[in-house]
Amino acid sequence: MMRTLDCKRVIVKIGSSLLTAHGQGLDHAAISGWAAQLAQLKQQGYELLLVSSGAVAEGMVRMNMRARPTSIPEVQACASIGQMGLIELWSKALLAHGVQAAQILMTHDDLSSRQRYLNIGDTLCQLVDWQVIPVINENDTVAIDEIKFGDNDSLAAMVAGMVNADLLILLTDQVGMYDADPRHNPEAKLLSTVRAMDDRLLDMAGDGGKFGRGGMVTKVRAARLAAMAGCPTIIASGDESQILLRLLAGEEIGTLFTADEDRLIARKQWLAAHLQMAGRLVIDDGAVRAIRDQKRSLLPVGVRAVEGEFRRGDVVECVSFDGKRVAVGRINFNNNEALQILNQRSEKIEDILGGRESTVMIHRDHMAVF
Repeated sequence: MMRTLDCKRVIVKIGSSLLTAHGQGLDHAAISGWAAQLAQLKQQGYELLLVSSGAVAEGMVRMNMRARPTSIPEVQACASIGQMGLIELWSKALLAHGVQAAQILMTHDDLSSRQRYLNIGDTLCQLVDWQVIPVINENDTVAIDEIKFGDNDSLAAMVAGMVNADLLILLTDQVGMYDADPRHNPEAKLLSTVRAMDDRLLDMAGDGGKFGRGGMVTKVRAARLAAMAGCPTIIASGDESQILLRLLAGEEIGTLFTADEDRLIARKQWLAAHLQMAGRLVIDDGAVRAIRDQKRSLLPVGVRAVEGEFRRGDVVECVSFDGKRVAVGRINFNNNEALQILNQRSEKIEDILGGRESTVMIHRDHMAVF
């Protein structure tokens, strides 16, 4: 059986048990194999981001620990030891195929902070534009209980929403989602396609193992989180040969968690939910055509008036000269900056604002068109 997957930007998350040969130290051969698949997918035109567990587990192995430590200082120490080997191995494995990697470490606090959330998103998108694969992990070295994600499945889902991903792939040591825990019920059946928001899935999931904090229940929750941003999720076994290539070729492996609505509708609903818009941009007829007909981003040259007080990252409304709503979106400038650059061409933005990286008022990926 084959699946129809319409995707370009894909988040791949690989769990600790896979990366460390089920607790035996970093599996060089397995990581080399996944790196080869990622490189081949990049050649096929996919935009890829990797969420890699394994730092704490590798630190445990290097320190000859048989059980995951429970105190925060011990976990942080293991993470700092293991992260060195983890990122070095990924970098070498990807470079062997001509692909550059970048390390991104973050905590929940980074994503709850408005400015840091926007900055991380900008950095990730820039890396993708540069054809670099970000290798993302929770920053266990500095995280404390109050700001820990708790598992990289949730982190992967949050990143999927941040970068507007088309698909989230969670690779694990299980073949997919069953209708019951197969460790305790031999009659359990593998589910091929499910609704991510089906509450019954939480009752079917089990707990995690000693080398990871995740389990099927965390993956179900991650799939639900991704679905809220319109991103479907596939949970599949990382032990399957050429798993990434086969999944993106449409082979029906593992379990597909579908979103209730397609990605565009979900984004539109999220943006439209901001009933109290932070501000308004009046755009000219050329900008209206560019947004509606040519599916382009909004540039400052098409903005003729700026209303309201807003910050970078706020959701604002775009209206035509006759006051009709054209779009709503997340703006890249505050109201004072927007006033300075309205009706200006992109090449003048840097001179006016002094070295701003973005010259787009509202990027197409962060816009809902009406």
